This record gives sequence, C-alpha cells and structure tokens, in this order.
Amino acid sequence: MTGHAGWCLTVSIALHVLAISVFPPAPLDLRVYRDASPLLLSGGLYDYRLHTAPPIPLLAFTYPPFAALVFLPLAHLPWTAALWLWQAASVVALFAISVCTARLVSADTLRRTMSHAMLWTAAGLWLEPVRHTLDQGQVNLLLDALVLGALAVVRTAAGQGAAVGLAAAVKLTPGVGGLYFLATRRWRAAAWALAAACAATALAWQIAPRESARYWTTLVIDTRRIGPVWSVRNQSLRGALSRLLGHDATLSPAWWPALALVTALAAGALLNAVTRHDLLGILITAELYGLLACPVSWSHHWIWCLPTMIWLTHPVRRHQLLSRISLAAWITATATHLVPLLIRWEDSLHRTNPYPALLAWPGTAYTACAVLSLLAISTHPAHTPSRKHGQTTTHPQSA
Repeated sequence: MTGHAGWCLTVSIALHVLAISVFPPAPLDLRVYRDASPLLLSGGLYDYRLHTAPPIPLLAFTYPPFAALVFLPLAHLPWTAALWLWQAASVVALFAISVCTARLVSADTLRRTMSHAMLWTAAGLWLEPVRHTLDQGQVNLLLDALVLGALAVVRTAAGQGAAVGLAAAVKLTPGVGGLYFLATRRWRAAAWALAAACAATALAWQIAPRESARYWTTLVIDTRRIGPVWSVRNQSLRGALSRLLGHDATLSPAWWPALALVTALAAGALLNAVTRHDLLGILITAELYGLLACPVSWSHHWIWCLPTMIWLTHPVRRHQLLSRISLAAWITATATHLVPLLIRWEDSLHRTNPYPALLAWPGTAYTACAVLSLLAISTHPAHTPSRKHGQTTTHPQSA
C-alpha cells in the first residue's frame, strides 16, 4: 500500500510541476511579501501597494510587522528562485499537515500513517483552497504545518506554545489555535503561546517602532485594507450573510443572532470533542470557528478543509450520516473549484444591489461546509477511540 501511495504522490507532484510550468501562476501575495518586507527597515511598509485588477486593484501588506522580518530573506533571492523555493516549501508543508493530522487522528503504525499521508497529500494538492494558496504564493500552508507539527510531534508545553505564538505573530489567524490549549487545559502551553507572540511583536517594535505603532493602533482593525467583505472571495460568515442580505451583515439585526448561533454550535462541538479526548476534533473546531467568525476569510484560508476531511473519513466516523454529508459537501465545494467559478461570474457582473441570489446562495459553500462539520463533531457519539498526544490518555503538562 505504501508503494502505491508513493506513486500516487509522485504523479500528483509531477502534474503540479507540469501545470505551473505550462501555466505559470501569478503569485501576487508572494510578490507583496518579497517586495514590501524591506520597507520595514526604511519605513513605508504599510504604504506599499501592488497594482493588480478589480475588485482589489491595489494589494497592500496586511500582516503584522514581525511578518515582514520573517519574509525579509525573500528580498535577497532572485524572483524565479523565490517562486520555486516557495512552491517546494509549500508542498512539503502540505505533506507535513497530512502526516501530523494522521498522527492526531489515529494510532496507526508509522508505515500506515505515512501511506495515508501520501495519499491525502496527492489528493490535497488539487483541492481549491490548496491550489489557491499555491497559485497566490500564500503563507497559509507553512503556518498551518508549524501549528500542526507542534501539536502532533512536540512534547513540551514550551515548544507547542512557542510554535503557535510565532505563527500568530506572522499572521493573526493561526492565533485561534490557542483555543486548543484552553480547551485541553494546557495552561502552560497557552502562556508560552502568548509569551512567544508578545516577544516576536516586541522584537518587531524595537526594529520598526513607527510601523508597529501604526499597525497595532490603527490598521489591525481596518478590514477595508484587506478587500471587499461582500465579495464571494470572502467565505466567512460575515461574507456569506452580506451577500445574502445585499449589504454588510454587521449592519443587520440578523448578524449577532447568527454569530451567537455559530458560537454556540462551536462550543457544543468543542465540549463533545474534549469529552471524547478527540484532539484533532478540538483543533478543527477552533480553526473552523475562527474562519467563520473572522471578518474576512479568503478561500485560500480554508486549507483546514484537508484536516477536516481526514477527520470525517476516519473509520469510526465515516459511517455517521452527518460525517458523510459533511464530507460530500467539502468534496463538492473544493474538488470542483466552485469558488473560483463564482469569482469569475461575480467579476463579469457590474456591482449591483441586491447581490444576485443565484450567486449568493452557492457563495455560502465553505460557510455551509464548516457548519455541517461542526454539527458532525458536536453530535458524534462518545466512546470513540482516538490518538492521544504522546500515546497517553491524558494531556501531558510537561514544561
């Protein structure tokens, strides 16, 4: 089985290399990382703009200043070298995500774990959030591999917490992984995560005080710099409701009840996963809730679809009706590249109000998939075997 899995992965990677060779991507996000990062040292990091096309004609650097420090080495590489290095690192990160997810969800032998990880990586390369991440040169795969690697492999609270904290210092969204530490009552890991994030932020502040003050006092809450909330590119709860309502959902009385409902559903899923000692279920719940509650969750942020699909296909879950429905929904939404199709449709239309219903309803795809997955986690029966961290039935509190 391992041999067949290896061949599947080899063929999938070869097709990926062929695809980007014949149809070279235009990794705009990687271009922003590379070109904007030196401005941290000279000033003007947040004045940088990359000219693109509507509906986001200008791309700005939207991450914390510490991210610019991390991306700074890219500025010293030729563009072609940076592009291929980033592609290679992202594919390796996808494999790491698959391996770490398999370790969290099952106590299989190393050989079976690697075999399953190779198969999931081969398939995952063609899921829309992953392809979008690769095409845009996004950092998502690298950060999520760091988070999952820390939780699945690292044994100490300091190592796990520091990894999550550093990932959150680069891009705020991985910070929701801190809910994992709180849910599993790993207080020292949570403290280390906070300390690492603060230390990284303080380092960037020391190097670039003006840019740091500007970001943390003003820009961090300005969602207009990121892009249009109403666009189908935004697959968060706010984005989905904004398209259905025809205006920003936060201006509607329906917003807070909808957010409260999703929060209650996530809380129920979290409680059920904690009760069953389902470590992957806890992490998926935290990440999916973060994507739903975040004001803007571009489709490439949803690479957590892959760990979710691995969770849903585990032998003890795949016969459950909700698990099957959720898996089918994820496959339909991600394998068919539904969101890019809707984006092209949206871009061909003049901005109208109300938003076209025929576009708005399928535009809820990832939101609906996340809600279905949270329902599956919250209703999954107890007494389900699951891999425990460090092969134990308790959560180690090692320092």
